[in-house]
Amino acid sequence: MELSRFNIISAIKDSDEFFVLNPLYGSADILSRMEHDLLVRAEDPSGVFAGRGYLVDRKTEKTRFTEAYLKFLDDRETDEIQLFFVSNYNCNFDCSYCYQLGYDSPAGEPDREVVDAFYRFIGSEYAGRRKYITLFGGEPLLPGKRHREMIEYFIGRATGQDTDIAVVTNGYHINEYIDVFRKARIREIQVTLDGTREVHDSRRRHRSGEGTFGRIAGNIDLLLERGIPVNLRMVVDRENIDNLPDLARFAIDRGWTTSGKFSTQLGRNYELHECQLQRDRLFSRIDLYAELYRIISEHPHVLDFHRPAFSVSRALYENGDLPAPLFDACPGTKTEWAFDYTGRIYACTATVGKPGEELGSFFPERVIDNEKVGEWAERDILSVEKCRECGVALICGGGCAAVAENNGGSLHGPDCRPVKELLELGIAAYFSRSGA
Repeated sequence: MELSRFNIISAIKDSDEFFVLNPLYGSADILSRMEHDLLVRAEDPSGVFAGRGYLVDRKTEKTRFTEAYLKFLDDRETDEIQLFFVSNYNCNFDCSYCYQLGYDSPAGEPDREVVDAFYRFIGSEYAGRRKYITLFGGEPLLPGKRHREMIEYFIGRATGQDTDIAVVTNGYHINEYIDVFRKARIREIQVTLDGTREVHDSRRRHRSGEGTFGRIAGNIDLLLERGIPVNLRMVVDRENIDNLPDLARFAIDRGWTTSGKFSTQLGRNYELHECQLQRDRLFSRIDLYAELYRIISEHPHVLDFHRPAFSVSRALYENGDLPAPLFDACPGTKTEWAFDYTGRIYACTATVGKPGEELGSFFPERVIDNEKVGEWAERDILSVEKCRECGVALICGGGCAAVAENNGGSLHGPDCRPVKELLELGIAAYFSRSGA
């Protein structure tokens, strides 16, 4: 028997104990020093390590890998598809980190002919598939009678087809659309707050120069009062990370965190296509999570507001099991597509609106670049050379294809995630802290 090549073994941060995870076998355990030393020497006097998949026959493991890969592909064929629709590239905010500023996107917004063409396209291309639509931008909820009527028409088309709608918005004009939402099948409204009032307003100003925090917070209250799910997103970097405890306290005191309709996410501010003016304020992934670990240690109430993923640590803590092996972390053209009001089709939100990234059009005519689509569709950890022998690939999944292309020039390059380091932090944060 040999050590499985998918074992992830390391020390738990700030602890004398160790952990071992194996995503192929779905096993995870905390080890004493003695157990750790036995395992790394491939000694198994009690047979426990073999039973958990940490010591294996390599031929048998190869068969298990193939079976898991084929199951992953089969399952993905029936997964729900998320279809993003960019209603415009305009915005009423002047955010300090907007990456779309570097794109020369056409002005305008959809008319009914474009909306109808979109629904005809998805009705034929994704017939029989579970799907939902996310309105995206720019800012989809702009003021004005004509724009509101068009968004109402767009959402009404989805409701008429029993299709859920999500909206990604800066939250400023939600109150003007609340009656539209009440008639729809709203999956969630994602709203961004980058901190408490002073911090948020320094980063996410209205184009008039006015602060936006108070109005957004009031609109979150309104959504929750109406029973509409809110996903609060905080975009974090070195400039605002230390304000997280204050934002958490604000949300707790406001009563948001006790609502069953309230969830949160942290979005890492990072360089995608355009160079940031202040790149020194950006976190690497591991540096961000190291800061989150520190903040949680000093301010435990943050966990009542947001539980960071720390790779699969949170999922393991909350569900008691590891997620299924991840052979592909990139949903582009598999379970995610993006469309815009000009009739163009893209793989995902990381590429939508970027010149040269189009995969085709749904209006005024249907055109699909099958070669480009195929390049996206074929990407997984078996197509990325660096991933094929990587011990953490079944958790990392190869990362984001758009980031890989931006950094290395190829969709089939790796976007590596610091899985082991994240687990060191996450298992300490959840299991050591909880006494589990």
